[in-house]
Amino acid sequence: MSGPATSARRPSTDGPALEVRGITVHYGDVLALDDVSLTLDRGTICGLVGMNGSGKSTLFKAIMGNIRPDRGTVSIGGRSPRQARRAGIVGYVPQSEEVDWSFPLSVHDVVMMGRYGFQGFTRRPRRADREAVAEALDRVELADLADRRIGALSGGQRKRAFVARGLAQGADLLLLDEPFAGVDKRSEATITDLLRELADGGATVLVSSHDLEALPRLADEAILLLRRVLLHGTPEEALRPEQLARAFGLDLASGRPTDGGD
Repeated sequence: MSGPATSARRPSTDGPALEVRGITVHYGDVLALDDVSLTLDRGTICGLVGMNGSGKSTLFKAIMGNIRPDRGTVSIGGRSPRQARRAGIVGYVPQSEEVDWSFPLSVHDVVMMGRYGFQGFTRRPRRADREAVAEALDRVELADLADRRIGALSGGQRKRAFVARGLAQGADLLLLDEPFAGVDKRSEATITDLLRELADGGATVLVSSHDLEALPRLADEAILLLRRVLLHGTPEEALRPEQLARAFGLDLASGRPTDGGD
């Protein structure tokens, strides 16, 4: 990355960008995550693959510190999730269903949220903040829509706006929950190219996606999740039929769900 958003990136400590150790989460009597552990190095894109109900969104929320696991720990660049959020080193692009699109915010306002960690209690944008936001909007091709209400955008444009927020923030770790769901091909290509640029600049990206065909082009590594980590390897390894059958709870012979499926 270049320009103001690059200068916003904070220096990080040595070691992995993300360490998850033994995370277990229940929703009442329902087991959502079962002893999940993973490590992501800096400058990589990791695809998170699993069927609906496999725990992908729960894992993102645990990493962000939005839910408290029953047990286990999360370390983001050597910090707790709360410390990482306060330092602005972790960014999150949620699923569309998690956002109140009726809230009266402009695209510019949403992207400027990525700069809050630089503005102190006053939340008063400075020149560097305005430049970072302008650059981010330009890079996701939304500069001409900066003043439009976020709820008035198409699905792909909304996702690009949240990616722009992460760009303006200069996050070391970026989490994206189904960023390609319901988006147009232009938005998908724009987001993919930007994520690759971010990784080339030293950021780490964890992205969940149902687009298995695009996984080798997007990701350096992949995780298959079914409430626990079934595999953490290359995209090619993850896309082997026998591995996908495990992740999606299918019996290879019959093509039907196994007892492990939802």
